[in-house]
Amino acid sequence: MTLTESQRRDILARISRLVGDKFYDPTFKGHDWPALVETHREQILRQADRLQFAEAVNEMLRTLKTSGLGLISEQSKITSKNSISATFHQAETEYGQRWVFQDVHAGGPAAQASIKSGDVLISIGGTEIFAPADKPLFAMGQSHDLVVGRVDGTASVRLIAPAAKHRGNPCAEPEMITVQFQDGVAIAKVPLFPGKLGIDFAAKITEVFGTTLAKAERLVLDLRGNPGGGVGCLRLMSILTPDRKPVGFSVDRVTRLRGYDQSQFARFGEIPKSKLAVPWLALRFLGKKSVVLETEGLGARPFHNRVVVLVNEHTTCASEMVALFAREELGATTVGVETPGRLVSHSGFKLSQGFTLALPVAAYVSWAGTSLDGVGLKPDLIADWSYGDARNGIDAQLDQAKALIFAAAHQG
Repeated sequence: MTLTESQRRDILARISRLVGDKFYDPTFKGHDWPALVETHREQILRQADRLQFAEAVNEMLRTLKTSGLGLISEQSKITSKNSISATFHQAETEYGQRWVFQDVHAGGPAAQASIKSGDVLISIGGTEIFAPADKPLFAMGQSHDLVVGRVDGTASVRLIAPAAKHRGNPCAEPEMITVQFQDGVAIAKVPLFPGKLGIDFAAKITEVFGTTLAKAERLVLDLRGNPGGGVGCLRLMSILTPDRKPVGFSVDRVTRLRGYDQSQFARFGEIPKSKLAVPWLALRFLGKKSVVLETEGLGARPFHNRVVVLVNEHTTCASEMVALFAREELGATTVGVETPGRLVSHSGFKLSQGFTLALPVAAYVSWAGTSLDGVGLKPDLIADWSYGDARNGIDAQLDQAKALIFAAAHQG
């Protein structure tokens, strides 16, 4: 499907206005936005093909070097952690320099296709894939035929990426939380914070921590491969501390320019139990661009003060917020590798011809004053992931997290 010249001009003009008016950083990351548009205009407008047009626009938007900014449609190929609930790691394998499956979330499309951590991606749709040149991207709402390399040889698998529920933030939804116990330590893996308000997610988390994890005395919170999501992360942060605590706040462009006192911001400190409360919340926070997140005060739990958080290079957005809060406010130890620093609030703006502009409209700041946009969270203990370990069923990052919990308990 192609776009007429008039349609291309209209879409580009709308993108130019939206970014110019609503992008959270008034300096545009040190760029002259109108000049940037003019530099890319000719290249963008000559692309009649929808996919090529979107790629030309996104090439321009990538210049701003921020997360959550991009032109997408139902045909767009997106990162694997969103589309198939799995991430990749570049490694030298017996098949050469390839992408290796790293985080594979239970219940997600990759896991349903029987893919496991350590499997090597060899081809997609008959086309060989080599790292780092061929980045694995997948369109949602489509099936993808893969060849993967395993310990016992190669295998052909069909991976089905579901249609996106939310156009502004397309994402497959794996199991909300999985739990296991190893050596007296509870390990809770949270791969995503689904939903804008996260009502269903909050209910599920409350159920699991009230039953399976009710008596857990040591907790490893695994946020590896978690791409973020909605405000449901507040329930998880609330479970990590007994008290009401301010978590942080978002600052939009206007607020940043005029200056602010975060103590005067409205506070959001309770996830509603049902969608019936949504209209009331919308009315309560109408017109309020900057809101403080505050934990819900859910009471003490046996594992408090004995928490380690696992993060990696695929831990982004709301999951970075959780890890930062756990470390700054609760003294939790973080283990893994540095996160990317992609902590902004973004909105989806519908354009014509089925396109949506995902646009960062506010930057997140923790209550302690830390901003992670462009600056990742460096773990207290650096622990790398390796292809060789994964092939042998070893999770060295998790092993080090468990060892830290026991060491802390012994010292206490």
